[in-house]
This record gives sequence, C-alpha cells and structure tokens, in this order.
Amino acid sequence: MWVIKLGGSLLGSEELSHWLNLIAKHGNGKVVIVPGGSVFADAVREAQKRSGVNDAVAHNLALLAMDQYGQLLAAMNPNLVTASSELELAECGWQHKGVIWLPSRMALADASIPKNWQLTSDSLSAWLANKLGAEQLVLVKSKTLNTYQASATLQTLVHDDLVDSEFAAMVSGSVFDSWLLHKTDYAVFEQGFHVAQLKEKALLVNIAIK
Repeated sequence: MWVIKLGGSLLGSEELSHWLNLIAKHGNGKVVIVPGGSVFADAVREAQKRSGVNDAVAHNLALLAMDQYGQLLAAMNPNLVTASSELELAECGWQHKGVIWLPSRMALADASIPKNWQLTSDSLSAWLANKLGAEQLVLVKSKTLNTYQASATLQTLVHDDLVDSEFAAMVSGSVFDSWLLHKTDYAVFEQGFHVAQLKEKALLVNIAIK
C-alpha cells in the first residue's frame, strides 16, 4: 500500500493532472491520495481571523476543507474514487481502483490527533499510512528539493518548512518509508509504483537521526 499526499499548492498546475492520471492508471487499489486543503483551507484561515473561533474549531473546518479538495480532485479524473472510512478504503482496494481519501470522518473520530494549525495534511498522511499499514508514504511538494542530498533529517525538513512540526510524532515507530518528491517528478511512476524508481528521484526522510 502507498499513501501519496498531493498538496493544495498543486491546484492550477499542469502537473496535477499528470499525478491524477498516473494514480488512476497504476493505482490498482494500492495507492491512496491524501488531499491538501488548498484554497478551501485558506478560506478557513480567513474565516477564523474574522470570527475569532479557536484553533480546535478551525482544525475541524480544515479537515472539511481537505474533503472539499478531495472531491475536486475526484471530479478532475472520473477514474478515481473517494473513500471516507477504513471499510470504504478496503472496498476500493478490492475493486483495484485509485482512491482519494476524504479525511474528516476518520480524523474527527480520533481524539488523539492535535487540533491546531501545526498539524497539516503531511501529518495526516502519516497517520493514515499507519492506519493502513502502508509500505511507502510520498509527500509531493511544490518547493524545490534540489538543495538536499539523498536523505534529510526530520529536524532539517521541519526547519525548512517542508513538513509540519507534528510530523515527527506521527512517523515515530512507523514501519513505512517516508519520501518527498517534487511535483514535476511524476514521470517516476510512468511504469507503475515501484520503490526502485522512487529512489532515483525522491528525498528520503531520515527519522532515525536525532
């Protein structure tokens, strides 16, 4: 099982359609997309400023924003399906379909998930990867990764604002590998989702070094 986070910053880019097409083509029930919040999360931030509601409320609304972006992605590619529960995710796997996770239902049911803006779709992707027993977690980024070597520590990635500060807690004790890949590197998966091709382009998140 692979979990792939497609951030909200990809909206409006030509790369986004390529990612969706490849996941629809090669997902085969084993690739789950985690959507970012995109413009919908931006609207939540603005609404919080105007209303003064606390971060817990904003967190709940941001999860619904991710649902909205997920629905939008599904509308962009009719060969992808959405799922909001573990049972639905399993059913999509049995049907060999590429899946877009709508996170609000599952995430709101887990009181242990922090309710603040420090937790983003990166950490929720790791949370889901743990839930599903995934083997690979890929975070697709718009920011350049060229300045890094083949791997980077979590501390460095948090400092550089490439993953959120809650990510370390979410991947602690995980059995999956975590990778960062630039949005333009979708061609890595032209022949399917294979770790060997991923290693050629992706940045490995080194969670062992403190």
